[in-house]
Amino acid sequence: MNDAQKFEHISRVKGEISLPGDKSISHRAVMFSCLAEGKSVISNLSPGEDVKSAINCFLQLGVDITRDDNNYIINGGGFKGLNKPGRPLDAGNSGTLARLIAGILTAQNFESVIIGDSSLSSRPMKRIMVPLTSMGGKISSTPDSTLPLKIFPADKLIPIRYELPVASAQVKGAVLLAGIHLSETTTVIENFPSRDHTEKMLGLKTEAADGKYYSYVSRDNYPVSKEYSIPGDISTAVFFIILTLLTKNSELLIRNVLLNASRTGILEILRKMGGDIQLLDLKENAGEIYGDIFVRSSYLKNINLADYPVVNFIDEIPVLAAAGIFAEGDFEIRTAKELRFKESDRIKAVCENLRPTGLDIEEYEDGFSISGRVKNKSPEFTSFNDHRIAMAFGVLSSLLKDGGKVNNFECVKISNPGFLNQLNQVSYG
Repeated sequence: MNDAQKFEHISRVKGEISLPGDKSISHRAVMFSCLAEGKSVISNLSPGEDVKSAINCFLQLGVDITRDDNNYIINGGGFKGLNKPGRPLDAGNSGTLARLIAGILTAQNFESVIIGDSSLSSRPMKRIMVPLTSMGGKISSTPDSTLPLKIFPADKLIPIRYELPVASAQVKGAVLLAGIHLSETTTVIENFPSRDHTEKMLGLKTEAADGKYYSYVSRDNYPVSKEYSIPGDISTAVFFIILTLLTKNSELLIRNVLLNASRTGILEILRKMGGDIQLLDLKENAGEIYGDIFVRSSYLKNINLADYPVVNFIDEIPVLAAAGIFAEGDFEIRTAKELRFKESDRIKAVCENLRPTGLDIEEYEDGFSISGRVKNKSPEFTSFNDHRIAMAFGVLSSLLKDGGKVNNFECVKISNPGFLNQLNQVSYG
């Protein structure tokens, strides 16, 4: 086991901070730039390992990618302009990359293989294989429908009308990115809208009707070269928002954060819990809303989350649980079974970390509940090699009177390698 990262108690949060580019937007900006013909420029790209994996994959696919200070310059090859890779494409820890690039590769005229690290190699891929093979794609996997995925040229790719059994922006994105290679329209249907970055960034037609949500794509929507300026990652901002809300006499301004409606469910929940959160200086670029977030210390009360669709805040549940520990009343989250299929089994990770603290923990197949108060001074947590678990328990440790430790904390490099520096920038002992 690697050395534990020690977190001292933080008594005040103050100042302002700018965060690295949103990971979801960054992934898509890289992919769309590589598919487009000609030069695209991306600024404030996420520095995390997941996005580096995307860049490395497309370098292997023959795309010219260079870096100039804070900008990435990509010269895409245009329609079906990718080249056969000389070795398997390593998606690292990134489920977004593995699933979205599978949609792109299904439409190419060469064989390819997608691999990943041990965590990604245990995550389910059948959910993308079903719609992509129904389009005519030729894909094989392990008997458990996990990586590696082997993708062969399709005899003929056809458009489909596909209704997602579970809301997933990754599955939706895989189908849409295969569909941009077809002259006829492919339709993806959801019973609840997941993240819509692919639709907004490609300018897709979308509509809501009869309680369902429809996204339409064809070759008319194939990416074109452009300049991307990536707003700050709201999923990263939430760690600092919750830390500020729960620390006395604190206030924090977070600059230039993505505020897409499919990502701000966590802000709505924290406001309903009593959080003083203001959105300032809102702007729009390429269909995406962004702006500043101003946060003040607040007295929080836990609320009934049964009516909240977790798809819009599922990544934030581990750190929301930390807020629930300090809020008035008991915390409970259900209908979140998808948490078991993230970079770690996040339901298990949260519960196993919290049990030794003296809190009363109930683990369910689709969630967990927390009651009581922390009794164990200066506990030691583990990250389960999951970046969001690591940061969530880093925040929790900082809120405890005697601090705490998180083992294997270096996994935060997956999404935000600068987390500790950012924390030190705005916190006071």
